[in-house]
Amino acid sequence: MPAQPQIGPRERQILTAIVETYISTGEPVGSRTVSRTNKDGLSPATIRNVMADLADAGFLSQPHTSAGRIPTPSAYRYFVEQISGKVQITPENEERISGSFQGVDDVQEFLERTSHVLSLISSGVGVAVTLPGQRHALEHVHFSRLTRNKILAVVVTKSGIVRDRVVRMDHDLSQTDLETAARYINENFRGWTMEAAQNELARVIEQQRSEYDRMMQALEEIYKGGALAGSHSEPQAVFVEGVANLIASQGDRDRLGQMLRTLEERQKVADLLSAYLDTRQEAVRVVIGLEDTMPEMKDLVLIGAPARVGQEVMGSLAVIGPTRMDYEHTITAVGYIAKLFDKILNEKE
Repeated sequence: MPAQPQIGPRERQILTAIVETYISTGEPVGSRTVSRTNKDGLSPATIRNVMADLADAGFLSQPHTSAGRIPTPSAYRYFVEQISGKVQITPENEERISGSFQGVDDVQEFLERTSHVLSLISSGVGVAVTLPGQRHALEHVHFSRLTRNKILAVVVTKSGIVRDRVVRMDHDLSQTDLETAARYINENFRGWTMEAAQNELARVIEQQRSEYDRMMQALEEIYKGGALAGSHSEPQAVFVEGVANLIASQGDRDRLGQMLRTLEERQKVADLLSAYLDTRQEAVRVVIGLEDTMPEMKDLVLIGAPARVGQEVMGSLAVIGPTRMDYEHTITAVGYIAKLFDKILNEKE
């Protein structure tokens, strides 16, 4: 991407005012509007000249000859550069976000909750994606006999996810039999992905024709859909919420419909975040110009960050919204949730 043109303090002040006003109103901004908020008392005529220079530099466009100016993608990029590292999350948003994650203590639930919280905070689309990895591997299982031919199967993953299911057996098993089965699985398959454990047990079961077959069928039902599958076959969990927010803020319904269909293909969302979010990055990243990767994402922006526990990347979180969005609140919300993710999951360790 070419370097942004350099502009002086006066141009920067006027450009910032135009971007903030347009974000707030959605209407083209005229020189008289800027003059009412200008701290230096510049006249509308002087401001018009500066706006003409900003247009020549590629920061402003004019939808109609008699209308005011609107920011271009270059203007939004410049605006984001100016506020990056200088904005703080408001106490209200901090309290609101922290309260939303009360009682959450595993990766899957945190990221699922994240998509909802980000959609509320930003009025955009909240997106969170889990990455397949070791924390989706088996930690341990436990079986309890409830009644004849009925057991409770409990599975715990390394990420702390706990799933349970009542399973009906063809043959009754004693609690001792169940403990033996659980001990075998825990001793031999702790740290394995479900796919690998199933493959190995299938081989053993074929040889021994034991009741472990029923146990693994129970585990497979608990995680039907690949929640514990290996990294090559496991679908990433993708949480998307707040798509309706874009309907109210975008006028081009045909293009919006195409974009919504893209969001419904959730793997594309995961690919989008993977393309733009570097797992090594420390700060929130703002990407304006998503159409470079997906043409249907024209006029949309992505604000995202990796979700880490310590140095281990567990997923990513982001907001997808129109270029005319509240950058300050959204950037701070994404950054705060990323830090909260690390804090909450680290405390659980």
